[in-house]
Amino acid sequence: MKLQFLGAAQTVTGSKYLLSADQKKILIDCGLFQGIKELRLRNWAPLPVDLKNIHAVVLTHAHLDHSGYLPLLVKNGFLGKIYSTAATKALCGVLLPDSGYLQEEDAAFASKHLFSKHHPPLPLYTMKEAKKTLRFFETVAWHQKIALTPNMTAAFSKAGHILGAGIVQISAGGSLITFSGDLGRQKILTMGPPENIRQTDYLVVESTYGNKNHPKEDPKKVLAKIILETSKNNGVVLFPAFAVGRAQQILFVINEMKKENLIPDIPVFVNSPMAAMATKIFCDYEEEQILTPEQTQEIVKGATFITSVEESKNLNFQKGPAIIISASGMATGGRILHHLKYLAPDEKNSIVFAGFQAPQTRGEAMVHGAKEIKIHGEMVPIHAKVYQIDTLSVHADQTEIMTWLKKFSKPPRTTFITHGELKAAEALKTRIETELKWKCAIPDYLESYNL
Repeated sequence: MKLQFLGAAQTVTGSKYLLSADQKKILIDCGLFQGIKELRLRNWAPLPVDLKNIHAVVLTHAHLDHSGYLPLLVKNGFLGKIYSTAATKALCGVLLPDSGYLQEEDAAFASKHLFSKHHPPLPLYTMKEAKKTLRFFETVAWHQKIALTPNMTAAFSKAGHILGAGIVQISAGGSLITFSGDLGRQKILTMGPPENIRQTDYLVVESTYGNKNHPKEDPKKVLAKIILETSKNNGVVLFPAFAVGRAQQILFVINEMKKENLIPDIPVFVNSPMAAMATKIFCDYEEEQILTPEQTQEIVKGATFITSVEESKNLNFQKGPAIIISASGMATGGRILHHLKYLAPDEKNSIVFAGFQAPQTRGEAMVHGAKEIKIHGEMVPIHAKVYQIDTLSVHADQTEIMTWLKKFSKPPRTTFITHGELKAAEALKTRIETELKWKCAIPDYLESYNL
């Protein structure tokens, strides 16, 4: 059995693992690279494998850094099945077409305003191509063992990260290999903790927060202070937020703060068609998260969901106090960019990034004090207050990862540390080797291992 790392190697993006056994090739995750240009360019480069030889894809969850390359896979000749949980398929039904639409929209905008070096600017894939990808999905129940090939099986356990997120265990060549996917926290607002795994021969574990522990503050107190200060100035609080998972968490916290009279009943706008659809799916899969049906309905009723382009444009002129939640979470694209152009130059507004910001994204630049950022070919000054909070993170931190690892009954033969910047991966490797005495490796991009 051979394992090759086609993404998420010393970075938090582009998750793709190629597993070869018995002359069959399986992809675990198929994500887009995001962040710095060097990484984004990998999306345009062909994979180092004939796509027609990939037998199947096993998808841990719906976030685009894990699923967003799937339309390219299909576009370029993949003919196999994509296995996922039911909730992951439902969310991909929103995320993938929206990704195609946004890429078409950005290409058209670049063409109209002549700021692209490419003539004409082209999207990676279109909304139509993304929708075609959904035909290849086959859903799998939790803990159901499925046959990927005559000699290879897979099963999903709950990862607790977002709706439908799974830990994947694959049995092949007489060995068992476990992919953590993105691990959730031991205690978060909307999801349960990751399920414990007792044994595996090989482990691929994420390390997004491998060198950090999340703050212990109550997120309601942290956010209430920001919202109250901004409201006093009649400002707007802008949340760049991932449409799946993060947007629903923010809505829940805002609703709870209002119920507890921590903040006034100011208007809340969700400007993301994708977030609107994802919130509906969130309500449809009540059994997969820990909120009551009443709480999920309160989330929906407590906000105005913006869908049309005209409404989105008008929202730029919304007077404060108000709260706007819009995608994307690292300000890499989408409607959030238009809001930043209007709101960031005004010092009475606040911009709140809730979670990890990949290197060389606009979000990363802003949380590190950038005085201006480039949007649609022009420099936009940043005078609004910028905050980054990790209290709403849906990724396990270093201690929580260790808590999960300590549930294994015996050490894996090798633990591969991925989906983290090099410093984070190295810190987690050191702690695992020190406390657990496990053999660990931090793979390089495209590196292969014989298992």
